[in-house]
Amino acid sequence: MLQVYLVRHGETEWNAARRIQGQSDSPLTAKGLYQARQVAERVRNEGITHVITSDLGRTRHTAQIIADACGCEVINEPRLRELHMGVLEERILDGLTEQEEVWRKQMVDGSPKGRIPEGETMTELAARMRAALDSCLDLPEGSKPLLVSHGIALGCLISTILGLPAYAERRLRLRNCSLSRVDHQQSAWLASGWIVETAGDVSHLELPALDELQR
Repeated sequence: MLQVYLVRHGETEWNAARRIQGQSDSPLTAKGLYQARQVAERVRNEGITHVITSDLGRTRHTAQIIADACGCEVINEPRLRELHMGVLEERILDGLTEQEEVWRKQMVDGSPKGRIPEGETMTELAARMRAALDSCLDLPEGSKPLLVSHGIALGCLISTILGLPAYAERRLRLRNCSLSRVDHQQSAWLASGWIVETAGDVSHLELPALDELQR
């Protein structure tokens, strides 16, 4: 059985300001750095062999803190990037026009062909996230990788493992530096392949963590 840990990056300045990031970027806040250190301590003794991260700055910084605790190198994987939010990237959430809010909501409300202009669909996101996860099957036997990615991206990945369509209504909350785990296994009582062991665990965090829409 292959166990893969999934971590969302720590809080960023734009998370705190309710600014849409997508594949744009902003630095971790002091709280985000603290969250990264806490999740690093949580997994320090789990036998992590590979720390694989989205190549955006907020995930790479989070990943480096985890890798230092686990004695690993950081491997960049662009397929783990956040959903491209097109023309809404860098916009303040509370300042969107009525039409822009319609575009944004299509990414979370179950619209099958939802796409922000110049951005990605959830189906496109799901395909690259699943490809990144499946590539872990090629790691040496006995590996235990940890992937650092983003809230919408990880939520989409976990939802599709559960059998939901990529564009399904978004109902999984993954807060900053939450920890999830998916396993690839064979079982008489579960479907073969990837299964979800845990999702969105924040028991290692001392302070409440944000999701995308909270201050």
